[in-house]
Amino acid sequence: MLRAYVREDDRLVATDLDVTSVPPEAERAVWYNLTNPTKAEDQFVESCLGIDIPTRAEMDDIEPSARLYSEDGAEFMTITALSNADTEEPQKTPISFVLRNNQLVTVRYADPRPFRLFERLCTRPTANPYTSGEKVMLGLLEAIIDRLAQLLETTGDEIDQISREVFRNKTRNVTRKARDLQEIIERIGKKGDVLSLARESLVSIGRLSSFHQTSDRGDPRMLKELRQELKVLQRDAAALSDHAAFLNTKINFLLDATLGLINLEQNKIIKIFSVAAVVFLPPTLVASIYGMNFDFMPELHWTVGYPFALGLMILAALLPYLFFKRKGWL
Repeated sequence: MLRAYVREDDRLVATDLDVTSVPPEAERAVWYNLTNPTKAEDQFVESCLGIDIPTRAEMDDIEPSARLYSEDGAEFMTITALSNADTEEPQKTPISFVLRNNQLVTVRYADPRPFRLFERLCTRPTANPYTSGEKVMLGLLEAIIDRLAQLLETTGDEIDQISREVFRNKTRNVTRKARDLQEIIERIGKKGDVLSLARESLVSIGRLSSFHQTSDRGDPRMLKELRQELKVLQRDAAALSDHAAFLNTKINFLLDATLGLINLEQNKIIKIFSVAAVVFLPPTLVASIYGMNFDFMPELHWTVGYPFALGLMILAALLPYLFFKRKGWL
């Protein structure tokens, strides 16, 4: 889908372009928004701006030289963004920003929430209108960073809830407790995936900001203002990246703690079997002795022989139990 945004007074107006012809709006467009573009849509934008639109394979390349470069008087910058962040399966997706002659082209193959929010924002009248493609790009980056900040805040609250469940689990049922801890490990794994994706996105935004600050185009006063906005975005991305690293450290701690608790529960079960084996070993020995087939065994002819053997077995089981109890091993 191709949608162009044309500036009218203090807002942008969205227009769905027909790629079979070049309408007047296309030349005045501030922002070309390509979503899952067809070949015809790519060729249309290329003819309007005189550039080559990056392909999906080129956008997926992780080499910095393939993601951040200048060509034919245009800047090509690709970041990693998150889509479906509110679902159980968040995904990362590349988004390319192409700047030329104060016109912006965005190429994406997903529909992240920040884009939808910014599209509604830029079409409203505002005191600080988006007069150029560069300002639109900064607005989009700010929306993406704000969204990542909300995601990290929500993830941090969920990690705190997991921490309370790990260290305040009062369940005495061993089987149920082990099942709860297993479920917690799965939740920890999901939060770890979200944090990894968020950090990757923030790092890519920081690289884009550093790369774009080296450009020397346009009015020096405007450049100074835009660079200041870029520095603010870069500081925000760095701060959020540090926060994501802190949450990731907490995730690793919770994972180690949960695995340690599972080992403790397993050790308790093994200890029960070990104690049972030791407790019943002496009675088994007594029973084995009196099960021998020897001709001379005086106890076989006792009237109290059977009660004596039973009492001896009970005593042999009770003494180890009391000894373990006194030592605090039970």
